[in-house]
Amino acid sequence: MAFLNDVSIQSGKWDSESHELLVLGVFEDKKLTDFQTSVDESSGGVIARALDSDDFDGKSNNTLALYSEGPSRRILLTGLGKRKEFSLDKLRQAGGTASSSAAGMKAKIFSAEVPGREDLDVSGPAASGAFVEGLILGSYKFLDYKSDREDETVVEKVTLVNGAVRSGVEKGQSIAEAVCLSRDLAAHPSNVATPTRLAKEAQKIADEFGMKCTVWGRSEFTKMGMGAFASVAKGTDEPPKFILLEYNGGPKNQRPVAFVGKGITFDTGGISIKPSKSMDEMKFDMCGAAAVLGVMRAIGKLDLKKNVVMAIAATENMPGGHATKPGDIVKAYNGKTIEILNTDAEGRLVLADALAYVSETYNPRYMVNFATLTGAVVVALGHNASGIMGNNERLISRLKEAGEATGERVWEFPLWDVYCEDVKSKIADVKNIGAPMQSGSIAGGAFLKEFVGDTPWAHVDIAGTAWWDKTRPYIPGGPSGVGVRLSLELLNLMR
Repeated sequence: MAFLNDVSIQSGKWDSESHELLVLGVFEDKKLTDFQTSVDESSGGVIARALDSDDFDGKSNNTLALYSEGPSRRILLTGLGKRKEFSLDKLRQAGGTASSSAAGMKAKIFSAEVPGREDLDVSGPAASGAFVEGLILGSYKFLDYKSDREDETVVEKVTLVNGAVRSGVEKGQSIAEAVCLSRDLAAHPSNVATPTRLAKEAQKIADEFGMKCTVWGRSEFTKMGMGAFASVAKGTDEPPKFILLEYNGGPKNQRPVAFVGKGITFDTGGISIKPSKSMDEMKFDMCGAAAVLGVMRAIGKLDLKKNVVMAIAATENMPGGHATKPGDIVKAYNGKTIEILNTDAEGRLVLADALAYVSETYNPRYMVNFATLTGAVVVALGHNASGIMGNNERLISRLKEAGEATGERVWEFPLWDVYCEDVKSKIADVKNIGAPMQSGSIAGGAFLKEFVGDTPWAHVDIAGTAWWDKTRPYIPGGPSGVGVRLSLELLNLMR
């Protein structure tokens, strides 16, 4: 992976050093901060002249490059939009725009002011954290397989010259680096990001932050009774893995919080094989697993005083000679029988055993799973929000709140009893699809509900948000790392 990894705070006056590029955020009202006025005076009034001539309108994420003979040879104005609409996510976007624009100007090093300090509530550590998140996330590029990188400029260092709060900077950097890990795992091809690779990444996190890592292979989790997970893994020669990470940062008697990720490292659909068009994108079917690994890395880095457990059921879904067939019936970890009517609805099968195991073994305070579960959620919400559903109103409410705070928005789907009836089987306890051509995303959630017991639980369907086909201010085209920042904010809200 390649991204900004050096963020520092200048201790002296900004003009005590020269700056190759200085980034300043300006609102649509074009009122300069005291710091910006100082920069303008030291630069011969180039900023004021540009604003007076309407060369720059201040609209969100618009930019204008200026040249001066002052302490900063180049100045980049970035738009912050309307002052009254400013938010932490607008600030995050400003950071992303700064990094991507600097890279476009071939600048590997630049300086910046943290916007929104002097006359807004969006200030302090939270503002510094959001801005740094944007700076790092907007700088991310996946270049691991590029043999020629001469034309690729990656921002390497940013110096914050005004408005930075160190605690916020450090927190923002830790969170953004965890998101970049999730993006990186998802971006690798499936012959690299195998279940074994995910298990090694979990062990690496455990070793770095003193967590407990447990990994079970095919024979072990099959003997344990994970028949649903085993049924998906039957068709692949690539060794499947059931991966657990346990972080004990809270009191010994504190029940843990649980995060569960879908880890289908490549999804052909199995016997119910997918069309060949865009099948390469099915390497992204492990973005739920990538998200929860990122969450655990951030938790360790931030040294949170909580107990957290993570589980991933990781496997390929392949149409091999031993593969499960439509119509087969298997038994899940909690003893429920499942009629498999579509082998391409495999994510809910691996999650069923993971959720049941975690619920029974750890009795978590609450449990959240992330999964690229259904194409139907993209039809419903596009790429702008993840679908959520669950069995606990407080948890759902806090997820919505966390989504607004982080920009990783979620939208609730109902899990009424009538929908749960749609996944009942005539010859088994449940079936892995719902009513034909109806409420496909809800059917996935209704199925998973059968395996969580009484644990407060939420299912987050990230099929529409896990990767992008276009670039946004701090989300380059490709895997987004969605779920990491959402989960960390949820941990903050669910006291």
